[in-house]
This record gives sequence, structure tokens and C-alpha cells, in this order.
Amino acid sequence: MHRDHADPVDAPARHTYTDTTTGGTRRRALRIGLGGPVGSGKTATVAALCRLLRAELSLAVVTNDIYTTEDAEFLLRNAVLPPERITAVETGCCPHTAIRDDISANLEAVEELEEAVGPLDLVLVESGGDNLTATFSRGLVDHQIFVIDVSGGDKIPRKGGPGISTSDLLVINKTDLAPLVGADLDVMARDAAAQRGPLPTVFSALTSPDGVAPVADWVRERLADWRTRP
Repeated sequence: MHRDHADPVDAPARHTYTDTTTGGTRRRALRIGLGGPVGSGKTATVAALCRLLRAELSLAVVTNDIYTTEDAEFLLRNAVLPPERITAVETGCCPHTAIRDDISANLEAVEELEEAVGPLDLVLVESGGDNLTATFSRGLVDHQIFVIDVSGGDKIPRKGGPGISTSDLLVINKTDLAPLVGADLDVMARDAAAQRGPLPTVFSALTSPDGVAPVADWVRERLADWRTRP
């Protein structure tokens, strides 16, 4: 049974819920959603975050695919977390539907993970590959990351769309490929700033040892803030 749900559209979810094992209350995990186009590197970013943060945080992951569990299987094959901390949602529909319009399957998956392996510090919810309009319901996640990559060209940030303009963090991924595809990172940074205003943008190349570090630092900051809220 779902616990302490917020309005599924835009109201913030509650910070605590009833612990059915003890009858008391405890702070629920911070939930961060990752969206972005197919092939932008969402699953690779989730995997890298898990590898970097698993020694310091209690983590779990929910993946979304339309007809398969391929992203969860990738994480399992790479042993980024114990199997019981990774679960998959087969949406059977456009990815944005399950993360924005009817979030019940994802909420249930998040809550079942927290009940089974909690207490958790952080749950990462990865959307299936979508377009630049993909956004998460604030009833499902507390913050959202949008991942694009340079292989689509340096025009992508200026195309805008809710994913680029309103996500809490924009990740421009695969910067190591920029010379190969003729993408100008300075242009991408300029256009992202024009679309996003004060919202942060980071560049990453997951092929480098510290490629996910700027994303992980942002996650740590969000978690530190989460822990201070009443």
C-alpha cells in the first residue's frame, strides 16, 4: 500500500513515512530522477553514481523501459549494487507517461525497495529514453537530472524544451566525443546558460576516472540539504 503520497502533479512529497516494521516514522530516501534522450548515457551515469557513492550511502535504483528490463539488467551485469537494490518498471507506454502522468508503478517500486532494503539515503529513478520534453512529477522525485550528449551536435541545448530548461541539473555527457562530431562545448555551455538561467549545468565524460564527479557532488549537496529539512 502506498504511503504518504503527495499530489502526483507538482506538490512535494512528504519527508517521512510510517515504518511498517517498527510502527514508527523515519525520513524516507531522497528521490532523484534521471531523464534524457535514448543513448545519452542515463544508465551509464546511474552506474557510475552507484559505483562512486555506494560506499558512503545506502542506495537503490528503479529503471524504466517500455517493453524490456534491459537497463536494470545492465546494472545487474555490472554489479553496481546488490541485486535486491535494483528493480525495473516496464512501462508499456511512452516513458514520460510513467514518470509524469501515471506515476503509480514507479511509486510502488520505490516504496517496495525502501521497505525491503531500507533505510535508504537515496533512490535513483531512471526514465526510459525520451525526448526533450521529458519531466518527472514532483510527486515521484524530489529533484531531476536531464542528460544529453554531444553526439547530437552542439545545437541541442538551444533547442530547449522542459528537460533542458527546467531540470534541476543538466548534464552534457560524452564530452570526449566533441572533437569527433564537431561539437563546440563553449557554444553548448553558452546556450545551456541562456535556456536555464541560474540552474546548473555540468559536463561529463564517463570514460575518464572522475567523469561522474560533478554529478555526484551535486547529488551530495542535495542530500545534505534534504537531511536538514524538518
